[in-house]
Amino acid sequence: MNNVAVILAAGSGTRMKSDKSKLLLEINGKTVIERTVKAFSNISEVDEIIVVIRESDLNEFEKHLSKYDLSYCFGGATRQESVMNAVETIDECDLIIIHDGARPLVTEKEITDTVNKAKETGAAAVGVTPKDTIKIVDENLQIVGTPDRSNLISIRTPQVFDFSQYLKAVDLAKKQGKDFTDDCRLVENLGRKVNVVIGEYTNIKITTPEDIPMAESILKMRGEK
Repeated sequence: MNNVAVILAAGSGTRMKSDKSKLLLEINGKTVIERTVKAFSNISEVDEIIVVIRESDLNEFEKHLSKYDLSYCFGGATRQESVMNAVETIDECDLIIIHDGARPLVTEKEITDTVNKAKETGAAAVGVTPKDTIKIVDENLQIVGTPDRSNLISIRTPQVFDFSQYLKAVDLAKKQGKDFTDDCRLVENLGRKVNVVIGEYTNIKITTPEDIPMAESILKMRGEK
């Protein structure tokens, strides 16, 4: 099989309140993006890595990722466009593995388990059960409902799909004029079921300043000095 990992790293990261890409911030001496790429480079089921970046970040990314065998493409106006920019560079692929570059603490087990589940079923994504009670609110932030937590999953990445089915899902979304912020939703729109692989709560997304010390604490818990 030929499986391609698409790592999305083209976001502006305005909530991080940094003058540079949050993917270039350091966690215990290594940039966020290097930790993410390293996790995928260690997986035998991953044959190719494409990192989707902003054109203005190319030199910095090349400097930090020079030792890894990967390619780059530039992001689009939306997440869906960014993934498609990567897809257009792929010659041959069995499974497409889509991951947020801002999730540097993803484990090799999460990646491997999700890839294996997608091999069996055609579509799989990492998720965790919510720890909090979830409420539905109206436009006035008044609670109007409480979904059963036992039926809820917080979806994360990686998300892995049969490549041919993913392309069909993209074509359908284009015809419908839809642009999805989640690749699972894109494939669900095709009528396909997506299987959930229960992952780790530590697979956090680096979004705001407090996420950096949280990530460092997780690494310390894992034994990294």
